[in-house]
Amino acid sequence: MTTLALLLFAALPVAARADRFDALTRPIPAGGRMPALTVLNYHDVHDDIRDAGPSDIDAISTDHLIAHFDWLRANGFNVVSLEDVVQAMHGRRRLPDKAVLLTFDDGMLSFYTRVYPLLRAYRYPALFAVENSWMDQRDGESFDYNGEQCGRECFVSWAQVREMQASGLVEIASHTYDLHRGIIANPQGNKLPAAAYLAYDGKHGGYENEQTYRARVRADFMRSADEIQHETGRRPRAIVWPYGAYSKVAEQEAKAAGMDVSLSLDEKFPVLAPGQTIPRLLIADNISVNGLALMLYQEQTEVAPERVVQVDLDYVYDRDPAQQEKNLSALLDRIQRLKPTQVWLQAYADPDGDGVAKAVYFPNRHLPMRADLFARVSWQLSIRTEVPVYAWMPVLAFRFPNASGLPALGKGGANDKDHFRLAPWDPRVRQMIGDVYEDLAMHAPMDGLLFSDDAYLRDTDNLGPWAALAPVQRTQALIDFTRELAARVRPWRPQIKTARNLYARPVLDSAVEAWFAQSLPAFNAAYDFTALMAMPQLDQQTASDGWFLRLVKAVAAQPNGLNRTLFELAAFDWHSKQPIPAAVLAHQMALLQAHGVRHLGYYPDDFITDTPLLETIRPAISAATYPYPKK
Repeated sequence: MTTLALLLFAALPVAARADRFDALTRPIPAGGRMPALTVLNYHDVHDDIRDAGPSDIDAISTDHLIAHFDWLRANGFNVVSLEDVVQAMHGRRRLPDKAVLLTFDDGMLSFYTRVYPLLRAYRYPALFAVENSWMDQRDGESFDYNGEQCGRECFVSWAQVREMQASGLVEIASHTYDLHRGIIANPQGNKLPAAAYLAYDGKHGGYENEQTYRARVRADFMRSADEIQHETGRRPRAIVWPYGAYSKVAEQEAKAAGMDVSLSLDEKFPVLAPGQTIPRLLIADNISVNGLALMLYQEQTEVAPERVVQVDLDYVYDRDPAQQEKNLSALLDRIQRLKPTQVWLQAYADPDGDGVAKAVYFPNRHLPMRADLFARVSWQLSIRTEVPVYAWMPVLAFRFPNASGLPALGKGGANDKDHFRLAPWDPRVRQMIGDVYEDLAMHAPMDGLLFSDDAYLRDTDNLGPWAALAPVQRTQALIDFTRELAARVRPWRPQIKTARNLYARPVLDSAVEAWFAQSLPAFNAAYDFTALMAMPQLDQQTASDGWFLRLVKAVAAQPNGLNRTLFELAAFDWHSKQPIPAAVLAHQMALLQAHGVRHLGYYPDDFITDTPLLETIRPAISAATYPYPKK
């Protein structure tokens, strides 16, 4: 999660009360081991959690925090300082086993009144991130903090900061000077995290460019670091990103201001190496020690199942803005009711269904923009349904206007049954496609990339210098190109994950790799997930149980195959031009699960016509505990 939706992240449900210590003796699962470091992120602390109000899901009660500290100590966890972590990142010191770093955000007064006394009692160090502008409010000023009006009195004073720093237990980090807020970031007026996104100027109808964005965040970081240094005598070396959202571009500017340690929010555990952003686990919903234990041990358990719905943004788009908003509302309502774990959302326009991007749904430098729509829909899905969104994009299937002379792989005529695909061996092609991916990342929130099914090579294609490559080398050459595209995205969206479509035939017959330049083992090594198109219709095969079971057997034969492969089913028969009944889809999903498949998805989802039928497909695709309609 790389967006404001992280603040809506609900901790794993826990029925037990805080004073129950069922988790105290929970062992590390067989074959597992604790990571080198776990970083916990807390916010406000209240003696009575009801005082936090219903909007502040990140607050924790004092008794639960004490229970967390007791549990960490009783279970042999070692609370370390940021200095310990920095030394370990540079290889100068080894962290103790089961190391934990405690972090507290927002500069709340409760850190001084409730947390600081506990740190002294337990001798636990902590990192405390302050947002300067909140501390610097004038008398009578206030703003909405999680549903409550907060003035300067809600936050620590500089005198209190100096006292805590002098104890040697508390290190001060910057939470930015005034970037812990949303800024208008698209024409529809959606607000996105100010530190991570380009601002949109509705008056003049344009976005910030990279230079303006850099100057804006640089000025904020310098002001924050300068003030902390002035008030405490020490310049902060760490920046803690508001909402966990950041860009590598902003990270560069923070380092220029003297803050070369960067902390975000993520479900991952840290990689201890210089320059690596440190992800943190968000403590939310006042979780008990059982919830804390689940969070710390969850990475040691088997891979959590993914449930994916792939959506055509073409179904949302409408020339009539009012109808477009109705379409978006229908999508949000359906995803909220389906409760998948991910949505793969089309970022390019394909109204004629040929899989070729002739226009896109975001500002860019090479293709027409059908509408500036992807950012709005992606963001609404993230905050309204709390579902991560992957941007679904072609890899080679682009038709750039006014770009004559770009070589293509195929002839692209009426008799060519393949996608129109540009030649990835051409430097101009690579540059232009990379530009489009970079423009997507600059302008839109997303949690991942889905590389579409157009990334394949035929022996009969115009392979240019790649003609001399062996099939396995062509497979790797295409993988390397997708990695190059992901590298163009990561300066703006550093936390993205990747998935790539794979046809079924190369899985069922390894010799077919020569005809597709696709390989399941190679894909599973290169991407977070392989999106296997378990769609017999594409190969003119009957959708029999036997066909699906042969596919499962072939995937299971690969190392870690079922953990890394998502089986994506067809919800539409492109030959008969008819939707596949939801009951058939549900049967196929149940069959796959019964034979060991962990990750499932389907395409397309037609939220306008309720296809597949929601109440039929929901129990099969939903990640909810009880995905059934209320009686």
